[in-house]
Amino acid sequence: MDVVLLGKAAVMGVVEGLTEFLPISSTGHLILTGALLGFEGETAKVFDIAIQTGAIFAVIWVFWQRLQDTTRGLIRREPMAMRFTAKVLTAFFPAVVLGLAFGKAVKAHLFTPQVVATTFILGGFAILWIESRVAKSSHAVRVASVDDMSLSDALRVGLLQCLALVPGTSRSGATIMGGMWLGLSRTAATEFSFYLAIPTLIGAGVYSLYKARSVLAWSDLPLFAVGLVMAFVSAWVCVRWLLRFVSTHSFVPFAYYRIAFGGLVLLTHDLGWITWSE
Repeated sequence: MDVVLLGKAAVMGVVEGLTEFLPISSTGHLILTGALLGFEGETAKVFDIAIQTGAIFAVIWVFWQRLQDTTRGLIRREPMAMRFTAKVLTAFFPAVVLGLAFGKAVKAHLFTPQVVATTFILGGFAILWIESRVAKSSHAVRVASVDDMSLSDALRVGLLQCLALVPGTSRSGATIMGGMWLGLSRTAATEFSFYLAIPTLIGAGVYSLYKARSVLAWSDLPLFAVGLVMAFVSAWVCVRWLLRFVSTHSFVPFAYYRIAFGGLVLLTHDLGWITWSE
């Protein structure tokens, strides 16, 4: 295996882990990073989705106790564990349906740096609007914790997650900011986004590998292994940091980052400074 190619895989893994759970779009960053590194093609597209599994293993590690307690509770048919699982599965369902229905068309037409840059900017303004709305309303928070969520809350968060089918939107951004818009506390929206990511990203990774099995070879294994490991390590650091961050900060800095970064991509493209390939 080419050492340079493994290095690119390591960089992509770090980018995935650092951006997957922040409201700044991991897919968008992977598309742009891949364009800069020349890390593209059918195998690269599968790689981008598959390494999300490494990032989600970090979430499983961080929330292991809650997940373990839930599993035991399901075996014992405890109401709280059953309600928690039902909420996650309810929120997961819309992504399955719409992903299967429109995923192929989205990948064929929207996975371009220009689309990503535009959705970066629009998403940034959406974050600013939601944060402003939350700050101005003393009664904005009606759901303090994940356990207080209803199935209706979970379904609506799941529908908002489907916005992330458009690259650059950010799955985390759609679920966290969407949850806050619906009345979830900042902590509840963030934690539920993590829990919802487990079936969503594992499902996407497994499905992507299955669909692309004809273009993959055993020689690709080191490439995927490096990406998965780097995604796991960087995501573990990011998740632990984010849980502390949301307790005392808003997401406004991420909004400005999205707007600035998206504008930079469009500017460099229009001026011809960087050739962002599709």
